[in-house]
Amino acid sequence: MSTRPGATIVIVNYESYPELRNCLASLGPESVAGHEIVVVDHVSREPAADAIAREFPEVRLLRVPANEGFAAGVNRGARESHRPYLLLVNPDSVVDAGLVDALTDWISRHEDVGVVGPRLLNADGSVQGSARKFPDFTTAVAGRSSWLTKVLPGNPLSKRNLPAIDAPPDAPIDVDWISGACMLIRRDAFDRVGGMDEGFFLYWEDADFCRRLKEAGWRTVYLPQITSMHIGGRSSMHAADASLAAFHRSAYRLFVKHASAPARLLSPLVYVALRARFFVIRRLVRARRAAEASR
Repeated sequence: MSTRPGATIVIVNYESYPELRNCLASLGPESVAGHEIVVVDHVSREPAADAIAREFPEVRLLRVPANEGFAAGVNRGARESHRPYLLLVNPDSVVDAGLVDALTDWISRHEDVGVVGPRLLNADGSVQGSARKFPDFTTAVAGRSSWLTKVLPGNPLSKRNLPAIDAPPDAPIDVDWISGACMLIRRDAFDRVGGMDEGFFLYWEDADFCRRLKEAGWRTVYLPQITSMHIGGRSSMHAADASLAAFHRSAYRLFVKHASAPARLLSPLVYVALRARFFVIRRLVRARRAAEASR
Protein backbone atom coordinates (compact mmCIF):
# COMPACT_ATOMS: atom_id res chain seq x y z
CA MET A 1 0.00 0.00 0.00
CA SER A 2 1.36 3.44 -0.99
CA THR A 3 2.37 5.84 1.80
CA ARG A 4 2.78 8.80 -0.55
CA PRO A 5 0.67 11.88 0.16
CA GLY A 6 -2.38 11.75 -2.07
CA ALA A 7 -3.24 14.35 -4.68
CA THR A 8 -6.52 15.37 -6.25
CA ILE A 9 -5.96 15.70 -9.99
CA VAL A 10 -8.26 18.44 -11.30
CA ILE A 11 -8.96 18.66 -15.02
CA VAL A 12 -11.13 21.53 -16.31
CA ASN A 13 -12.60 20.48 -19.65
CA TYR A 14 -14.39 22.47 -22.32
CA GLU A 15 -15.39 20.75 -25.56
CA SER A 16 -12.15 18.72 -25.67
CA TYR A 17 -13.40 15.15 -25.30
CA PRO A 18 -10.90 13.36 -27.60
CA GLU A 19 -7.99 15.09 -25.83
CA LEU A 20 -9.58 14.45 -22.42
CA ARG A 21 -9.87 10.75 -23.18
CA ASN A 22 -6.16 10.56 -24.09
CA CYS A 23 -5.26 12.51 -20.95
CA LEU A 24 -7.27 10.23 -18.69
CA ALA A 25 -5.81 7.16 -20.37
CA SER A 26 -2.31 8.46 -19.58
CA LEU A 27 -3.38 9.01 -15.97
CA GLY A 28 -4.84 5.53 -15.58
CA PRO A 29 -2.07 4.03 -13.43
CA GLU A 30 -2.01 7.14 -11.19
CA SER A 31 -5.70 6.92 -10.31
CA VAL A 32 -5.18 3.63 -8.45
CA ALA A 33 -2.03 4.69 -6.61
CA GLY A 34 -3.44 6.81 -3.81
CA HIS A 35 -4.56 9.72 -5.99
CA GLU A 36 -7.96 10.70 -7.34
CA ILE A 37 -9.19 12.43 -10.49
CA VAL A 38 -11.90 15.08 -10.73
CA VAL A 39 -13.01 16.33 -14.14
CA VAL A 40 -14.96 19.59 -14.21
CA ASP A 41 -16.79 19.34 -17.53
CA HIS A 42 -17.99 22.77 -18.63
CA VAL A 43 -20.94 22.82 -21.05
CA SER A 44 -21.11 19.06 -20.52
CA ARG A 45 -22.23 17.29 -23.70
CA GLU A 46 -24.03 14.01 -24.08
CA PRO A 47 -23.20 11.42 -25.32
CA ALA A 48 -19.51 12.43 -25.15
CA ALA A 49 -19.56 12.92 -21.37
CA ASP A 50 -21.45 9.63 -20.92
CA ALA A 51 -18.74 7.83 -22.91
CA ILE A 52 -16.03 9.31 -20.66
CA ALA A 53 -17.95 8.26 -17.55
CA ARG A 54 -18.32 4.68 -18.82
CA GLU A 55 -14.70 4.29 -19.90
CA PHE A 56 -13.22 5.86 -16.73
CA PRO A 57 -15.59 4.93 -13.87
CA GLU A 58 -12.93 5.80 -11.28
CA VAL A 59 -13.05 9.47 -12.38
CA ARG A 60 -15.40 11.87 -10.63
CA LEU A 61 -17.09 13.71 -13.50
CA LEU A 62 -18.73 17.01 -12.53
CA ARG A 63 -21.16 17.99 -15.27
CA VAL A 64 -21.51 21.76 -15.35
CA PRO A 65 -24.10 23.15 -17.82
CA ALA A 66 -22.31 26.49 -18.36
CA ASN A 67 -18.71 27.54 -18.98
CA GLU A 68 -17.70 29.18 -15.72
CA GLY A 69 -14.08 29.76 -16.71
CA PHE A 70 -10.86 27.99 -15.80
CA ALA A 71 -10.33 29.57 -12.37
CA ALA A 72 -13.89 28.81 -11.27
CA GLY A 73 -13.50 25.27 -12.57
CA VAL A 74 -10.34 24.75 -10.54
CA ASN A 75 -12.03 26.02 -7.40
CA ARG A 76 -15.04 23.77 -8.02
CA GLY A 77 -12.79 20.75 -8.42
CA ALA A 78 -10.79 21.66 -5.31
CA ARG A 79 -13.96 21.74 -3.21
CA GLU A 80 -14.55 18.08 -4.05
CA SER A 81 -11.60 16.89 -2.00
CA HIS A 82 -9.43 17.73 0.99
CA ARG A 83 -6.31 15.85 -0.03
CA PRO A 84 -3.00 17.60 0.77
CA TYR A 85 -2.17 18.40 -2.86
CA LEU A 86 -3.99 19.56 -5.99
CA LEU A 87 -2.58 18.75 -9.40
CA LEU A 88 -3.98 20.90 -12.20
CA VAL A 89 -3.74 19.20 -15.59
CA ASN A 90 -5.11 20.53 -18.88
CA PRO A 91 -7.18 18.03 -20.85
CA ASP A 92 -4.87 18.40 -23.86
CA SER A 93 -2.00 16.85 -21.91
CA VAL A 94 -0.43 13.41 -21.99
CA VAL A 95 0.93 12.80 -18.51
CA ASP A 96 4.15 10.85 -18.15
CA ALA A 97 4.00 7.74 -15.99
CA GLY A 98 5.05 8.51 -12.42
CA LEU A 99 4.68 12.28 -12.75
CA VAL A 100 2.14 12.66 -9.94
CA ASP A 101 4.22 10.63 -7.50
CA ALA A 102 7.40 12.45 -8.49
CA LEU A 103 5.86 15.90 -7.94
CA THR A 104 4.17 15.00 -4.65
CA ASP A 105 7.31 13.31 -3.33
CA TRP A 106 9.40 16.38 -4.13
CA ILE A 107 7.06 19.02 -2.71
CA SER A 108 6.49 16.98 0.47
CA ARG A 109 10.20 17.44 1.23
CA HIS A 110 10.11 21.21 0.69
CA GLU A 111 7.60 22.71 3.07
CA ASP A 112 8.09 26.31 1.94
CA VAL A 113 7.08 25.50 -1.65
CA GLY A 114 3.48 26.27 -2.55
CA VAL A 115 3.56 25.33 -6.23
CA VAL A 116 5.78 23.08 -8.31
CA GLY A 117 5.61 22.33 -12.01
CA PRO A 118 7.38 20.03 -14.48
CA ARG A 119 9.05 20.84 -17.76
CA LEU A 120 6.31 20.86 -20.40
CA LEU A 121 6.99 19.59 -23.89
CA ASN A 122 5.16 20.38 -27.10
CA ALA A 123 3.94 17.54 -29.31
CA ASP A 124 7.17 17.80 -31.34
CA GLY A 125 9.32 17.43 -28.22
CA SER A 126 10.38 21.08 -27.98
CA VAL A 127 10.24 22.78 -24.59
CA GLN A 128 7.34 25.10 -23.75
CA GLY A 129 8.06 28.31 -21.91
CA SER A 130 5.98 27.27 -18.91
CA ALA A 131 8.21 28.86 -16.25
CA ARG A 132 8.10 32.63 -16.37
CA LYS A 133 8.81 35.98 -14.76
CA PHE A 134 5.89 38.13 -13.70
CA PRO A 135 4.84 40.22 -16.72
CA ASP A 136 6.02 43.75 -17.26
CA PHE A 137 6.14 46.09 -20.25
CA THR A 138 8.69 43.83 -22.00
CA THR A 139 6.28 40.88 -21.98
CA ALA A 140 4.16 42.36 -24.78
CA VAL A 141 7.07 42.07 -27.22
CA ALA A 142 9.12 39.26 -25.64
CA GLY A 143 6.61 36.94 -23.99
CA ARG A 144 6.26 33.22 -24.62
CA SER A 145 4.16 33.55 -27.78
CA SER A 146 5.47 36.89 -29.08
CA TRP A 147 6.97 37.38 -32.52
CA LEU A 148 10.35 38.38 -31.10
CA THR A 149 10.61 35.22 -29.00
CA LYS A 150 9.69 33.02 -31.96
CA VAL A 151 12.15 34.68 -34.34
CA LEU A 152 15.00 35.40 -31.90
CA PRO A 153 14.46 33.10 -28.90
CA GLY A 154 17.87 33.88 -27.44
CA ASN A 155 17.36 37.63 -27.14
CA PRO A 156 17.84 39.15 -23.66
CA LEU A 157 14.22 40.28 -23.24
CA SER A 158 12.80 36.83 -24.00
CA LYS A 159 15.33 35.21 -21.67
CA ARG A 160 14.21 37.63 -18.98
CA ASN A 161 10.56 36.65 -19.44
CA LEU A 162 11.35 32.93 -19.79
CA PRO A 163 14.14 32.42 -17.24
CA ALA A 164 14.14 28.61 -17.41
CA ILE A 165 13.97 28.07 -21.17
CA ASP A 166 17.67 27.14 -21.39
CA ALA A 167 17.95 25.78 -17.87
CA PRO A 168 19.93 22.62 -17.10
CA PRO A 169 17.58 19.63 -17.16
CA ASP A 170 18.44 18.35 -13.70
CA ALA A 171 18.21 21.25 -11.22
CA PRO A 172 15.14 22.86 -9.58
CA ILE A 173 14.73 26.57 -10.29
CA ASP A 174 12.81 29.17 -8.30
CA VAL A 175 10.63 31.17 -10.70
CA ASP A 176 7.90 33.79 -10.42
CA TRP A 177 5.15 31.63 -11.87
CA ILE A 178 4.45 28.49 -13.87
CA SER A 179 1.71 27.56 -16.29
CA GLY A 180 -1.53 26.19 -14.89
CA ALA A 181 -1.45 23.58 -17.65
CA CYS A 182 0.36 21.37 -15.14
CA MET A 183 0.99 22.61 -11.62
CA LEU A 184 1.00 20.80 -8.29
CA ILE A 185 -0.32 23.01 -5.48
CA ARG A 186 0.02 22.50 -1.75
CA ARG A 187 -3.52 22.51 -0.35
CA ASP A 188 -2.54 24.66 2.63
CA ALA A 189 -1.15 27.31 0.29
CA PHE A 190 -4.21 27.13 -1.98
CA ASP A 191 -6.56 27.65 0.95
CA ARG A 192 -4.38 30.35 2.50
CA VAL A 193 -4.75 32.64 -0.52
CA GLY A 194 -8.37 31.75 -1.22
CA GLY A 195 -7.81 29.61 -4.30
CA MET A 196 -7.96 30.94 -7.84
CA ASP A 197 -9.35 34.41 -8.54
CA GLU A 198 -12.56 33.72 -10.48
CA GLY A 199 -12.45 37.23 -11.90
CA PHE A 200 -10.05 35.73 -14.44
CA PHE A 201 -12.25 33.81 -16.85
CA LEU A 202 -9.38 32.43 -18.92
CA TYR A 203 -5.62 33.07 -18.97
CA TRP A 204 -3.31 34.78 -16.46
CA GLU A 205 -5.08 33.29 -13.43
CA ASP A 206 -1.98 31.15 -12.87
CA ALA A 207 0.30 34.21 -12.83
CA ASP A 208 -2.03 35.96 -10.41
CA PHE A 209 -2.22 32.86 -8.20
CA CYS A 210 1.56 32.45 -7.99
CA ARG A 211 1.96 36.17 -7.28
CA ARG A 212 -0.44 35.96 -4.35
CA LEU A 213 1.39 32.88 -3.11
CA LYS A 214 4.70 34.75 -3.24
CA GLU A 215 3.22 37.65 -1.30
CA ALA A 216 2.07 35.12 1.32
CA GLY A 217 5.59 33.70 1.62
CA TRP A 218 5.39 30.59 -0.58
CA ARG A 219 7.90 29.61 -3.28
CA THR A 220 7.11 28.53 -6.83
CA VAL A 221 9.58 26.00 -8.25
CA TYR A 222 10.15 24.60 -11.74
CA LEU A 223 11.44 21.03 -11.96
CA PRO A 224 12.95 20.47 -15.42
CA GLN A 225 13.98 16.91 -14.50
CA ILE A 226 10.28 15.92 -14.51
CA THR A 227 8.48 16.20 -17.83
CA SER A 228 5.00 16.01 -19.33
CA MET A 229 3.50 16.73 -22.74
CA HIS A 230 1.07 19.59 -23.30
CA ILE A 231 -0.34 20.06 -26.78
CA GLY A 232 -1.97 23.38 -25.92
CA GLY A 233 -4.80 25.51 -27.22
CA ARG A 234 -7.36 22.75 -27.81
CA SER A 235 -10.20 24.21 -25.74
CA SER A 236 -9.61 27.72 -27.08
CA MET A 237 -9.96 26.41 -30.64
CA HIS A 238 -13.71 26.02 -30.02
CA ALA A 239 -14.07 29.76 -29.34
CA ALA A 240 -10.98 31.37 -30.83
CA ASP A 241 -12.12 35.00 -30.87
CA ALA A 242 -13.61 34.78 -27.39
CA SER A 243 -10.42 33.17 -26.07
CA LEU A 244 -8.28 35.90 -27.61
CA ALA A 245 -10.50 38.56 -26.06
CA ALA A 246 -10.34 36.79 -22.69
CA PHE A 247 -6.54 36.73 -22.89
CA HIS A 248 -6.37 40.51 -23.22
CA ARG A 249 -9.08 41.20 -20.62
CA SER A 250 -7.23 39.02 -18.14
CA ALA A 251 -3.92 40.70 -18.94
CA TYR A 252 -5.49 44.06 -18.12
CA ARG A 253 -7.02 42.71 -14.91
CA LEU A 254 -3.62 41.35 -13.86
CA PHE A 255 -1.97 44.71 -14.48
CA VAL A 256 -4.57 46.70 -12.53
CA LYS A 257 -4.63 44.22 -9.68
CA HIS A 258 -0.88 44.07 -9.05
CA ALA A 259 0.60 47.29 -10.44
CA SER A 260 1.98 49.86 -8.04
CA ALA A 261 -0.06 53.00 -7.41
CA PRO A 262 2.13 55.12 -9.73
CA ALA A 263 1.98 52.46 -12.46
CA ARG A 264 -1.80 52.30 -12.26
CA LEU A 265 -1.88 55.88 -13.52
CA LEU A 266 -0.96 54.31 -16.85
CA SER A 267 -4.04 52.08 -16.83
CA PRO A 268 -5.79 53.94 -19.69
CA LEU A 269 -2.72 53.58 -21.90
CA VAL A 270 -2.37 49.90 -21.02
CA TYR A 271 -6.03 49.33 -21.83
CA VAL A 272 -5.73 51.03 -25.23
CA ALA A 273 -2.53 49.13 -26.03
CA LEU A 274 -4.10 45.79 -25.15
CA ARG A 275 -7.21 46.56 -27.21
CA ALA A 276 -5.05 47.51 -30.17
CA ARG A 277 -3.02 44.32 -29.77
CA PHE A 278 -6.23 42.27 -29.66
CA PHE A 279 -7.56 43.74 -32.92
CA VAL A 280 -4.22 43.34 -34.70
CA ILE A 281 -3.81 39.70 -33.66
CA ARG A 282 -7.44 38.88 -34.44
CA ARG A 283 -7.02 40.28 -37.93
CA LEU A 284 -3.80 38.32 -38.49
CA VAL A 285 -5.38 35.10 -37.24
CA ARG A 286 -8.43 35.54 -39.46
CA ALA A 287 -6.22 36.24 -42.47
CA ARG A 288 -4.20 33.12 -41.80
CA ARG A 289 -7.33 31.00 -41.48
CA ALA A 290 -8.70 32.40 -44.74
CA ALA A 291 -5.41 31.60 -46.51
CA GLU A 292 -5.43 28.06 -45.13
CA ALA A 293 -9.05 27.53 -46.16
CA SER A 294 -8.31 28.63 -49.71
CA ARG A 295 -5.55 26.11 -50.26
